[in-house]
Amino acid sequence: MTRNQEPRPLDTFIHRHVGPSEPEIATMLETVGVSSLEALVDEIIPTSIRSSRPLSLGEPRGEAELLASLRKMAGKNRVFRSFIGQGYHGCMTPAVIKRNILENPGWYTPYTPYQAELAQGRLEALLLFQTMISDLSGLPLANASLLDEATAAAEAMTMCRGIGKRNGDAFFVDASAHPQTIAVLRTRADGFGIDLQVGDPFTADLTSCFGVLLQHPATDGRLRDVSPLVERAGAADCRVVMAIDPLASCLLRAPGELGADIAVGSAQRFGVPMGFGGPHAGFIAATDAFKRLIPGRVVGLSRDESGRPALRLAMQTREQHIRRDKATSNICTAQVLLANIAAMYAVYHGPEGLRAIAQRVHGRATALAGMLRDRGLAVGDLPFFDTLRIDVDDAATESIRQRAIDAGMNLRYGRGWIGVSLDETTTHSSIRDLVSALTGDASVDDAIDEQGSLGPHELRESEILRHPSFHLYHSEHEMLRFLFRLQGKDVSLADSMIPLGSCTMKLNGTSLMVPITWPEFSALHPFAPADQWMGYRQLFDDLEAWLAEITGFHSVSLQPNAGAQGEYAGLLAIRRYHDERGDNDRDVCLIPKSAHGTNPASAVMASMRVVAVECDEQGNVNIADLAEKAERHAEHLAALMVTYPSTHGVFETDIKEICAVVHRHGGMVYMDGANMNAQVGFCRPGEIGADVCHLNLHKTFCIPHGGGGPGVGPIGVVESLVPYLPEHPHLNGDDAHGTVAAAPFGSSMILPISWVYIALMGREGLERATQVAMLNANYMATRLSQHYPIVYTGPNDRVAHEFIIDLRPFKASAGISVDDVAKRLMDFGLHAPTMSFPVVGTMMIEPTESESGQELERYVDAMIVIRQEILEIEEGRMDRENNPLTRAPHTAEDLMADDWDRPYSRKQAAYPASWVTERKYWPPVARIDNAYGDRNLVCSCPPMEELQETE
Repeated sequence: MTRNQEPRPLDTFIHRHVGPSEPEIATMLETVGVSSLEALVDEIIPTSIRSSRPLSLGEPRGEAELLASLRKMAGKNRVFRSFIGQGYHGCMTPAVIKRNILENPGWYTPYTPYQAELAQGRLEALLLFQTMISDLSGLPLANASLLDEATAAAEAMTMCRGIGKRNGDAFFVDASAHPQTIAVLRTRADGFGIDLQVGDPFTADLTSCFGVLLQHPATDGRLRDVSPLVERAGAADCRVVMAIDPLASCLLRAPGELGADIAVGSAQRFGVPMGFGGPHAGFIAATDAFKRLIPGRVVGLSRDESGRPALRLAMQTREQHIRRDKATSNICTAQVLLANIAAMYAVYHGPEGLRAIAQRVHGRATALAGMLRDRGLAVGDLPFFDTLRIDVDDAATESIRQRAIDAGMNLRYGRGWIGVSLDETTTHSSIRDLVSALTGDASVDDAIDEQGSLGPHELRESEILRHPSFHLYHSEHEMLRFLFRLQGKDVSLADSMIPLGSCTMKLNGTSLMVPITWPEFSALHPFAPADQWMGYRQLFDDLEAWLAEITGFHSVSLQPNAGAQGEYAGLLAIRRYHDERGDNDRDVCLIPKSAHGTNPASAVMASMRVVAVECDEQGNVNIADLAEKAERHAEHLAALMVTYPSTHGVFETDIKEICAVVHRHGGMVYMDGANMNAQVGFCRPGEIGADVCHLNLHKTFCIPHGGGGPGVGPIGVVESLVPYLPEHPHLNGDDAHGTVAAAPFGSSMILPISWVYIALMGREGLERATQVAMLNANYMATRLSQHYPIVYTGPNDRVAHEFIIDLRPFKASAGISVDDVAKRLMDFGLHAPTMSFPVVGTMMIEPTESESGQELERYVDAMIVIRQEILEIEEGRMDRENNPLTRAPHTAEDLMADDWDRPYSRKQAAYPASWVTERKYWPPVARIDNAYGDRNLVCSCPPMEELQETE
């Protein structure tokens, strides 16, 4: 749409999503110095890569019309009562948590808590999650969190290898582990050259293994005495990983008490819907020996400059950004929103409530077992928690299957056995229906005796959830107030823009979010029969086709459940492609030095050797260096990883030549799609020369960040790579290759968000979004260039959808660092941009298309005020050590103190701009002392008396 066209009616979603009004767009175009959005795009995107055909996505649709259409599609899903288990269980999300976390933008729109001072609410919830996992596992250190149980198991395997290399390269896996976990372990083991052995660990020789994984309870429900095995493994210097069920752990002895080194699992059944497989919070807990190896993010306790307790990310092993090709994990996204739901579920119920739920589930499973035994079924003698294994022949299996389907129930069918898993939602009526289906007895009227059957050697004696927060908020009123108290400590998109370069914090429209809690999407088990998820199948087909159309690729896989998982899956596809063609020696991956840190980490995980490529002074790939290294490694070249537009926020004009160089030497091109927001509708990775590209649906396609997760990272591939897309044992059998996630379609429950976004926007809306994203970035860059140097620009002195401002000169001129500017922005109620990436001492700003002209002005004005304050320091009018920047952020407690020992006014500290008075955000803590937290590592909630001692 040009400025001369009739604007769309104000009731369209395009108008709702694209923030600037037509008059604001006109003003910004004039400031930038172009006549139209089309002219601006022409100046930014090289003609050589512009797509020759428009998007074939149809016209924009109305919100009410589209949601009605999606309702019909959802209706094709049949929500049976699922007793499949296998790591996924029905549960009840307390309404106060569903409404005020899962459906609340104050919780689902914040970014990762890298700016800890304005993320204290989320960090407190995450610390409660870590405490919960630590208590249930009996291990001192837990993270917050991982992508799913299978990923956690794979991370645990590499942790064991990192600390126990003396025993060779074998890792032993319990054959009674969940099949999807074994599949993900196989994929990870292949990349790291680990000899994965699957069998019975109770009889296996573990002397040559660096680690062993046990499923406890087993995938078929059996509880086995693991103590002798743990003792034998310890004697062999073999590390023990236990995959556990957190609800069962409320009753069973903890892994730490049994002598395990690591515990992994999923917190899904703590109030998180099954959602056809995710997103769910995986977890990992370990002994202190592993504290430098634990992946993901760990929240820790520190203090602020006033000595008050304060939380921050103690170990955010975005360790790949430091270690890069030496990293053992590429984990970047955590399932924060889901971890917070699980933590608040535990807060809401408390230890007594959780034990009561666990006892009720176990008691009903015991009652079911007794009723089945009374009718002659072979249930087995081993103890169990919630899952029964019933041995049956093939003829009986088919009869049972049909009766169960007729009753609207899903059971698990093994070879010669049937599994039945009960959960929080199982009623007495459900038990009677199960007996009828399993025995053919249509008139079951037995009394339900819920007495448990666990023996004293299986029951835990240690307490759980001892911190006061798990005891104070059991009434809904108190829980509501607790949630809003935490929310009030944070900054989200509900408060202001979060202009993080390379992270695309854009509007997550309400209509996009509505469908995810519809039971037709949220209540399905991921291993339900295919004829029960035909609505999901249609949605997957649509979304795969649309993403293929947008990217120019042949096919798309939705399985990767994070951007880094997409990188990993894409590189695995390339590696398998070379191997199956007989090019087993092609293992070199060229990666520009400006790349995201996950890139080299993912390459190593895919069994590739990383060779760094230089960048020129403009931040572009140095083609001469690329050509020389491609030639040098021609016989071994597997791939190039490149981000486009570049990590520096510009379209490299030579990208086609870059791809051609790699192709000429037998390699393939992997494109990091982090910056796809600048391409949609105008160029396609598949047409530029990429062979595979991952897309961050949690960026470009509007899935919210959730405080640091969930994420979705599907990959698009050229036709030759289609056979190497991720498979899954549920769909492809035990020989499935390349499995990277526990569920066949990854985080299915949130895929309707991107489906609705693309359908509402259509071709016209998506193109408009890209244009305005570029306009907003160039407008802010133009305004701020008068006050800060812009580090990189492309042709015509333009940036793409993000830009970098240079703060490095101020360190020498005023003693002001990039941290000082970030903390000062909090006094304006604003979140800092991306700091020191890709250039140390800079800020990368990405406003996105959904921010209005008014919001852009607010941010620009704040940055100008900060520059004026720096100038006052430079000119000696403000103290170099004690000034509003070095002392930022300023808390209400600071401002209310009787003594004010600072050489600037309280008003300047708290209200640095006139508009701040209208919407003041008060940081809950002053600047956090990270060094103190590193020296005093506390990563679970200590008793209240210890907190007071910290003060």
